[in-house]
Amino acid sequence: MCVIKIKNVYKSFKKDKPVLKNINLNIEKGEMVGLIGPSGSGKSTLLRLLGGFEVIDPVTDSEIEMLGQLTQNNGKKTSCCRQSHQYIGIIFQQFNLVGRLRLLTNVLIGRLGKIPSWKGTLGFFPKEDKIKALEALERVNMVDFAFQRASTLSGGQQQRGAIARVLAQESKIILADEPIASLDPASSDRVMNHLVNINRTDKTTIIVSLHQFEVAKTRCERIVALKDGEIIYDGSPQNISKEDLINLYGVESADALYA
Repeated sequence: MCVIKIKNVYKSFKKDKPVLKNINLNIEKGEMVGLIGPSGSGKSTLLRLLGGFEVIDPVTDSEIEMLGQLTQNNGKKTSCCRQSHQYIGIIFQQFNLVGRLRLLTNVLIGRLGKIPSWKGTLGFFPKEDKIKALEALERVNMVDFAFQRASTLSGGQQQRGAIARVLAQESKIILADEPIASLDPASSDRVMNHLVNINRTDKTTIIVSLHQFEVAKTRCERIVALKDGEIIYDGSPQNISKEDLINLYGVESADALYA
């Protein structure tokens, strides 16, 4: 089952200077996709389009479909956009937790789409939602920090809290935008292990953008490589060639990555 369909998508922030060009991509339910490419290649912009934070350019026959619903076409969001995005979890590079709030409260934010808005505004979460949030924290080994302020946690701990938040949201698709870019190697490994576990256990579709090709190669079953806003590789990580990496990163970087 295809859960993400991208057809003929362009995105520009300045006239006649597209950041993304003619993006066509289908992603199946349960895939773990590594989105790679040099800085400025369009990785974050693509994830922001899928997450509904940006709108595609008004190009004929351009569209984005998420979870079987058309969310954008010809430069506009559709009426289905909000509904489908209730089930799309976002993990950011800088965690996006509210530092003054307890970790548990941050995770409960993932439940806001499941309760009446007035309850969420007042912080009235039902008991079953609190149980789900605690279960999500348990899955990422953070339940012992549930009542600690987010600002007191390390970067790796905060990112695991952010993963718990999308678990509490019951996300069917997770978009992770360079989730390990700010972390040390040990924390990066833990975060990626949790994402892989969620993908394999829950069959959640995950797209994770990464600077580290070696991480994408070992953790993702599919690689999509962007350069200058265009897809230049889409396939198995085992089949990506040194020539592909040279095209992406340059000769010296490719030599180091392909060693």
